[in-house]
Amino acid sequence: MILTSKLIGNSNKGSLITSGTKKRPDGRAFDEMRPLKIEAGVLERADGSAYLEIGDNKVLAAVYGPRELHVRRLLKPNMAILRCRYNMAPFSVEDRKRPGPDRRSVEISKITTEALNPSVFLEKFPRSTIDIFIEVLQAEGGTRCAGITAASVALADAGIPMKDMVAACAAGKSDGQVIMDLSEWEDKEGEADLPIALMPRTGDITLLQMDGHLTSDEFQEALDLAIKGCQIISEEQKNAIKNRYGD
Repeated sequence: MILTSKLIGNSNKGSLITSGTKKRPDGRAFDEMRPLKIEAGVLERADGSAYLEIGDNKVLAAVYGPRELHVRRLLKPNMAILRCRYNMAPFSVEDRKRPGPDRRSVEISKITTEALNPSVFLEKFPRSTIDIFIEVLQAEGGTRCAGITAASVALADAGIPMKDMVAACAAGKSDGQVIMDLSEWEDKEGEADLPIALMPRTGDITLLQMDGHLTSDEFQEALDLAIKGCQIISEEQKNAIKNRYGD
């Protein structure tokens, strides 16, 4: 699926919603996602991998395992454990980021693990580990959702048995309007951000966070938009696997 919205650069960042037209600074409608591209199997030396672009976000995910776990204090005799490392490259943001983990990357690594855990049949691989590495090469808002989405495709590419691939999308509020798939500007300057992760086949939400303020009606509207975004992303995830392995 090719999404046809076209970004029009950063020169229009002065207003979040174009007055009178219900368009956003990048030309999207309030319920429209940024252009999306997902490719599976991009790394030869990983058991599974994926590359994702959404807007100007560029994310790589690699999966290793299941493999034997030698750290005895982490070992679970009846299931595998999922370990995730989320990292932003120093050149991924406008001001060079200091290399190495920081508080934000540790938090996102944890919530990514929790968002993906319910989708994997971990009980099929006792005493083992499945390691996921997410590298954000370029960031433009919504990197935690992009990382979860790419990691789930990489798990499928590795042949890990799953209930469903997890798709993640954020909705939020800016300039008084509830919108889907916030850009970096909308994320920083908007009034609320609501990222979720969803298993579309079962309808189970595996991640829900909220930053900012929404009324009950706005929350429901944002949640509906985020779920709609996850469903769109889910189709693109399936297409990525089909393109690599066929129907």
